[in-house]
Amino acid sequence: MNTTTEVTTPFTTIMPTTNTTKEMTTSFTTVIPTMHTTTVTTTTPTSTSAESATNTPIIAKSTATPALAPTTTIPPAVATRSLSLTINQLFDVTLNEPSSATYIKYAKDIRNAIEQSYGAIDGYLKNSATVTQFRPGSVIADYNITITRSTINLASANENLVTSLNKMGYAASSINERKEGKLNTQGNIFPLQNMDLLCNDDKIVGSITWTKDGKALTNSQKYIIHNNSLTVKNMEPSDSGQYACNSNVDSVPYVVWQDIKVQPYPDIQVSNYTLKCEDMTFNFKCCADSSYSIQWSDSSLCGGSIQAMRCITCNYAVITQKCLSTDYKDQFYCQLSNKDLSGFQYSSKAVQMITTRTTYACTDNSFGLGKVGESKTISCPVNMTGYIIGTCQEGGKWTNVSYCVLSVIQDLKIRAQNLAPVELPQFVANLSSVALNNPSAITNSPFTVLTIVDLVTEIANVSQSLIINQTIMTNFLSTLDVIASQGAKSTWTTLNSNSTNKRASSDLLKSIESFASRLSNNTFDINSSSIQLQKSNFTQSFIGTFGINLTTHIDIPYTSGLTFITTIVLTTFDNVLPVRSATINDSVPTNVVINGAVTAVIVNDTVNSTVSSGIQNISLIFDENQTTLSNPQCVFWNFNLLDGIGGWDSTGCEVSPLNQADKVGCTCNHTTSFSILMSPYINVENLVLTFITYIGVGISMVSLVLCLIIEGIIWKPMTRNETSYMRHVSIINIALSLLIADICFIIAANIVNYGEPTPVGPCSAATFFMHFFYLALFFWMLFSALLLFYRTIMVFSGVSKCTMMIIAFTLGYGAPLLIAVITVAVTAGGGGYVPKQNACWLNWDQTKALLAFVIPALTIVAINFLIMIVVLYKMLRRGIGATTQPDETHAILVIARCVAILTPLFGLTWGFGIGTLVSPALGIQIVFALFNSLQGFFILLFGTLLDSKIREALAGRLRLVNISSNRTRSTSTGPSSSSGLTFLQRFRRRNVYHMSDGSGFTAASSNSDTFANA
Repeated sequence: MNTTTEVTTPFTTIMPTTNTTKEMTTSFTTVIPTMHTTTVTTTTPTSTSAESATNTPIIAKSTATPALAPTTTIPPAVATRSLSLTINQLFDVTLNEPSSATYIKYAKDIRNAIEQSYGAIDGYLKNSATVTQFRPGSVIADYNITITRSTINLASANENLVTSLNKMGYAASSINERKEGKLNTQGNIFPLQNMDLLCNDDKIVGSITWTKDGKALTNSQKYIIHNNSLTVKNMEPSDSGQYACNSNVDSVPYVVWQDIKVQPYPDIQVSNYTLKCEDMTFNFKCCADSSYSIQWSDSSLCGGSIQAMRCITCNYAVITQKCLSTDYKDQFYCQLSNKDLSGFQYSSKAVQMITTRTTYACTDNSFGLGKVGESKTISCPVNMTGYIIGTCQEGGKWTNVSYCVLSVIQDLKIRAQNLAPVELPQFVANLSSVALNNPSAITNSPFTVLTIVDLVTEIANVSQSLIINQTIMTNFLSTLDVIASQGAKSTWTTLNSNSTNKRASSDLLKSIESFASRLSNNTFDINSSSIQLQKSNFTQSFIGTFGINLTTHIDIPYTSGLTFITTIVLTTFDNVLPVRSATINDSVPTNVVINGAVTAVIVNDTVNSTVSSGIQNISLIFDENQTTLSNPQCVFWNFNLLDGIGGWDSTGCEVSPLNQADKVGCTCNHTTSFSILMSPYINVENLVLTFITYIGVGISMVSLVLCLIIEGIIWKPMTRNETSYMRHVSIINIALSLLIADICFIIAANIVNYGEPTPVGPCSAATFFMHFFYLALFFWMLFSALLLFYRTIMVFSGVSKCTMMIIAFTLGYGAPLLIAVITVAVTAGGGGYVPKQNACWLNWDQTKALLAFVIPALTIVAINFLIMIVVLYKMLRRGIGATTQPDETHAILVIARCVAILTPLFGLTWGFGIGTLVSPALGIQIVFALFNSLQGFFILLFGTLLDSKIREALAGRLRLVNISSNRTRSTSTGPSSSSGLTFLQRFRRRNVYHMSDGSGFTAASSNSDTFANA
């Protein structure tokens, strides 16, 4: 029997079953109860299903007795909560693919951990957890759970979830509830506008904090915060990003976010023109960013204007009647169509059209009229962004320089300003597609290539928070194929020769290495048209041959532990990288070329390894590109060379013997980007300079020892008056300073070889003493020159010997000590006293400490040169008279002889050092090394042996020794004058200071192991 009873019940509810979980699309969804009438029929069943018995609620039951009161059950509400879990590890892009093994493993582990942590919570529907996606930012796992209560405390469960995942090897850190909301309701945001954000989510109760890209915002002139509202003043494109309001709901951080993009500046590009006064129509364009629409302020002046992509044309009519008597001017504007932006300065740009009957040197349909030397700017062709600058030349032609960038590349650059890691795969794919579809337009435009380098750099930077896969790397290499192709060679030559763009090629190579290092630890073999990339692992040794067309054989004999190696053979990068090194910078010699593939070797230890791979050396064998060249150099690209510009360096690399034709072997003690440079002359130059330097220094040291011995023998007879005494004091100290400095030079040269890292302690000590004694040499020569000047100008005045000695030693040793100590104090603290490699001498690249030697030395050379001029002038005024020899009356002969003697004695040959600083030419290097390595020999020759009085005194002392040895006596009263007095001695009799009193001027130092780089 069936009985039907009409019951009024206030609720209708939906209850979940244990077998079915409905996935909700909103962050928190509740079925709202409604009031209606339900008719319930109660039947006596013959059987009961398990599902209805356990999962279907009974709303009401009745018997045949109508007097029974209605029975009502209020079931719990059902809602979906969307939460986010942060795992502190690099984001593997395969987590974007639900079918990937990584995605499946992560999702399974996280679901299991959720069930384990949330299962005991009252109100959590078991087995309802679903991982919806993974996002970058470390690794963020978004997941949904279903709850059966309107409020639920998840704080302790979230702590358990983090702990559980950490035990499973995931570095989980935090959990929050995230919801994408509509914080901004004003639409597009343009530059310099204020932006108002409102956080009006119903779930948020209480205090709110605001963040941009995860960083907290506080009240300032830029940001104005009133709890649930945020105003950002004067928005800029750089203010784009993810804005969020943050609170707590059920003890869980709750975040409502929105990605905000600020439009770029319109960058309106239009020019002024000067035109001939003749009836014609002149066509020109106004262009702006593709985000904007533009128009002419006075369309009547630009009849039939056409809007094409991001540009609008103007057909300007020149009417002769308006400019017959005087120049005629029209002014109008190219302006944004959006009237809401009219108050901003960037919204319009004036155009001035001048028609004239004046004759101009240059005439052109693009630039108009112009005077010689005048420059004008015009817009780029269709599909290009930027400008072209034309300059009027003498011949009546406009020469132009293009700063145009392919528009689609410029659009990508604007997008890259706020590139998020999650967008990287698609962005790299888009760049690759654009490059492959526009190869000629790219390779023929230096600024387009430069812009792509900027994009590649930004891609590499963003990738550092990711682990990339083969698809992304393949797209990346496809872009490189285009910008490194043979068609781009002349473009790269232009960029590498421009002082502002010199480091572009180095930045590109660095970005390639950086991006490749983000490949996951799997095996890869990727080939493009000119690049081969392989990644593999090994545990003990590694051997392989890689490359397309030009191959490179790599041999790593030993490593400890599991090691991953990535090799990238860049066959066409000789088009990109210049032949630039520490000695070859601005001028590129035509006889030096990159004669093999550029090969990047990137070695990574395994992630969990506690032992470094410990690679001590690597052997490479390169195929030669040109087989007619010789004298190979094994080099690597040093990104820090030349103040960060980058260049080729042979540090740690050397050519190894090889019995294979058309191949070059190299051995290096590090891994980076390698290649070979080949030239018929490059090694010969170094051998010549090294030979001259060491032979010269050796001769100088022997000469200085002889000089000091001779001075000791003839000291008493040659120092009987103050002038002679001070002169010989100077010679002894000059010889002693140079001898010690040369000894320090030899020691320093053997502490570190070129191409080796510098041992800071021993090298700093050798450098300090070398610096001090070379400076002492210069200051003693300065004292000798000043003494000569004093005796020449002030013939009848005198200074006591004691005073002269104080002055001499204060100047000779005090000033050098002060300079040397200050140099150490200023530069040593930051590790900039000596170079990091190659040589023991004062640092130049980082701290410019070398100036502490160059400036005093060259200043003294200049002073000594001026003193020599003054002395020569005085000699000519006093010395040319009746008593002179007939062949010496000619002034030119007098000057020639004096200059020949005084130049080495005053150290004027150090003036060649200026040449070595500004030019790498071999000739100036050899001259400098030859003269200054032989300074000690010149002191012995000109300061001692060619002085007849010293020879006489020496002969007298030796005669006395000989007589004494034969037990005889001599009543000699001292050395007598001989008829062989020199030209300079005759001037001394006229109260002129003896030229040999000006001491020899010698020194030897450099920025490397030779004298060539002082």
